[in-house]
Amino acid sequence: MQLHSSPVPRRKARVEIIPLIDVMFFLLASFIMVSLSMQKMQTERMELSRVSSAIPDFRPDIFNIGVNKKGEISVGKTNMPLDKLKVLLTDVLKKNTNTPVMLTADQFTVHGDVNRVLSMVRQAGVQRVSFAVSPKEK
Repeated sequence: MQLHSSPVPRRKARVEIIPLIDVMFFLLASFIMVSLSMQKMQTERMELSRVSSAIPDFRPDIFNIGVNKKGEISVGKTNMPLDKLKVLLTDVLKKNTNTPVMLTADQFTVHGDVNRVLSMVRQAGVQRVSFAVSPKEK
């Protein structure tokens, strides 16, 4: 007995790779976007200026706040704790709301200490804070 073969040849199944790669890149991008949107950023907004040289400016009409590498806070030449700084700042701002505030720190100061002082200054009502920078040594 002889089986008849069909006149139409059979097609082999093909797996297209290019659409598969497109789908994988889409899924990867989707997962990255979702993971980035799940992170909560809780940072202070800072506008840092670029300077080529700077001279320390300690004038009496500017409210100077200094932070050293130990995290100690000083106003002018007197050390004080963080909670007293807020009280002093609110008293100064009651007298003159346009008092300029300058924050200085040395290169060994921890960023968290500077950020803590900056947030306390913002809580006291100061919206513009200047940062004193040292020139790069040649």
